[in-house]
Amino acid sequence: MAEAPPVSRGLDADGLSRLLVAELAGQRGDYPRATRGFLDVAERYHSPSLAERAALAARLSENPGLLEETARRWQSLAPQDDAPARLLASLAILRGDWDDALAQRLEAISRGAQEDLTGFVESALESGTDPAPLLARMRRHLASSGENRPDSELAAALLEAAAGERAAAEQRLARLARQAPELPDLWRIRARLALEADAPSQARSAAQRGLEVAPGDPRLMLLLARAEIRLGGIEAAETTTNALLDEHGEDPQLRLGLARLFLAEGYAPPARRLLLPLVGDDTAPALALLLLGAIAEEEGEIDNALLYYRQVPEGEQFLTARMNAARMLIDNDRLLDARAFLRLERLRHASYSSDLVALEVELLDKAGLGEQADVLLDSQLDRRPDDTQLRYLRAMRAVADGDLVTMEADLRHIIATDPTNANALNSLGYTLADADVEGRLDEARALIERAHALEPDNPAILDSLGWVRYRQGDAEGALVWLERAWAAMPDQEVAAHLIEVLWALGEEQRARELLDQARQRFEERPLIDELLQRYPELDAQNVPTDRNERTSP
Repeated sequence: MAEAPPVSRGLDADGLSRLLVAELAGQRGDYPRATRGFLDVAERYHSPSLAERAALAARLSENPGLLEETARRWQSLAPQDDAPARLLASLAILRGDWDDALAQRLEAISRGAQEDLTGFVESALESGTDPAPLLARMRRHLASSGENRPDSELAAALLEAAAGERAAAEQRLARLARQAPELPDLWRIRARLALEADAPSQARSAAQRGLEVAPGDPRLMLLLARAEIRLGGIEAAETTTNALLDEHGEDPQLRLGLARLFLAEGYAPPARRLLLPLVGDDTAPALALLLLGAIAEEEGEIDNALLYYRQVPEGEQFLTARMNAARMLIDNDRLLDARAFLRLERLRHASYSSDLVALEVELLDKAGLGEQADVLLDSQLDRRPDDTQLRYLRAMRAVADGDLVTMEADLRHIIATDPTNANALNSLGYTLADADVEGRLDEARALIERAHALEPDNPAILDSLGWVRYRQGDAEGALVWLERAWAAMPDQEVAAHLIEVLWALGEEQRARELLDQARQRFEERPLIDELLQRYPELDAQNVPTDRNERTSP
C-alpha cells in the first residue's frame, strides 16, 4: 500500500472515519474490507486516486472478482484514464475473454494511448481463441475511427488469416507494403502467413525482404531458416542458423530453439549437430538431453537414447525423460528392463519415488497389464500406507473399475490423515453424487462444500457443487455453479454437466449451442457421447419434424 497515490482532497468527519477504517483494514491484511472501504469513500468524493488505492488493495486480496469490480468502478470515476482500462484488459485475458480485452485496448487507443495490437492479437491466437469476434470488433474500430495505424492493419490481417479470410489478409498486407515497406513486422507477418499457407518460397522472399529492412533481426532469420528447411535447403538453413548463433553468441536457449525447428520438419542430423555442443558436463540443459534421447530413439539407438534419458536431472523434464525411456524399452519388447530401470530410478531419486510408481502403473495399464499394476500399487502402499499420491491413484483406479468400496476407503484414509485435502474431499463427494448413491447426496454435498471452503476458486469443485445440486433436484441452483466452472475450466466433463442442466431447465437452444461448441472443441468426448445416448433429442438432427411427436428421453 506504500506506493498507492496520496489522498489529496478534504474529508468530513464521516469520510475521514471511513478512510481510516479502510487504512487500518489494509494494515491488518483484511484487503477485501480495505477495498470496499476505499471504494465507498472514492465514490462519495468522486476520487480516482482513492479508487486506484482500492484497486491496489483488491490486488492484494487475490480475489479476481473483487479486483474486476473495483477496476470497473475506478474506470467509471476516471473514464479518460488508461490505467483502469489496462487492468480490465489484463483481467479479461486471465479469464480468457480476449474480446473484452481488445475492446479495452481499442478504447484506450481512441483516447490516444499507444497499444501493441499486433502482439496482443498474436497472443490471443496462440491461446486458441476464436478470431471471428475479434475481427468483427477490429473492423468496426477501423471503420468508425478512420484510423490508419500500421499496427492496427497488421493486427486485422492476422485476424483475417486466422478466420480463413486469407485473400483479405493478403490484400491488406499488400496495401500496407506499398504504404510502409520499412516495417519489419510487416515482412515478418507476411513470411509467417506464407509458411502457414504452405508457401515456403513466398515466406523466404518476405523474410529476405524484411532482413533488408532490419538486418540480423532474429525473428526474421528464424522464419528464413524455416522457409529454407521447408524448401529442402538444409545447407542454406544451417548457414542461416549459424549466422544467428554468431550474431547472438553461444546462447543455449537459441541452440535449443533452432534444433527444435529442424526436428519439427523431420531433420534430425542438423538438430543433433546443434545440440551436441550443449552436452558433456553437468551444466547440460535438460531439454537438450531429452531431445538427443528422442533423436537417438528415432534412429534406433536404444541404449544410446537410454543413456541420454537417464542423464536428465531432477526438474521439469525429469519425469518426461523417464517415461520416454520406459516406454521405449516396452515398445522394444524389453518390459523387464523397463521395470528394472524404473525401480533403479526410484532408488536414485527418492523424492520422485511416488511419481515413478505412478508412471510405472500408467505404462503397465497401457501395455494391458493391469493386474501387475495393481500388485505394484498395493505393494508400495503396504510399505508407505500414508502416501497420499499413491492412495489417491488407487482410489481413482477403483472408481474406473466400479469399486466404490475401495475408492471410499482410500479417500477416507487420506481425509483422516489430512482433513484439509480438498482434492480428496471433492473426489469423494463428487463420486457419491455422480453415482447417485441412495441416501448419500446430503453427505456428498457436505464433503464438496468442505472442499469449496478450502479452495473456493477451484473449477473442479465448482463443477461438483453444481452437479450435486442437480442430483438433489435443484437444477436452477446447479446452473450458477456449472456456468462458473465452465468459464474457469472449459473441459468436456463440465460441458456435459452444463448441457444436461440447461436441457433440464428447458433452455434447449443454449444446450444445443454448447453441444456444438463441445463437438468443435473436443476430439474425444466420451461423456458428451454418453449424454447424447441418454438424451438423443439434444442432437438437432434427431428432432422429429412434427414437434408433437417428441417424446421425453
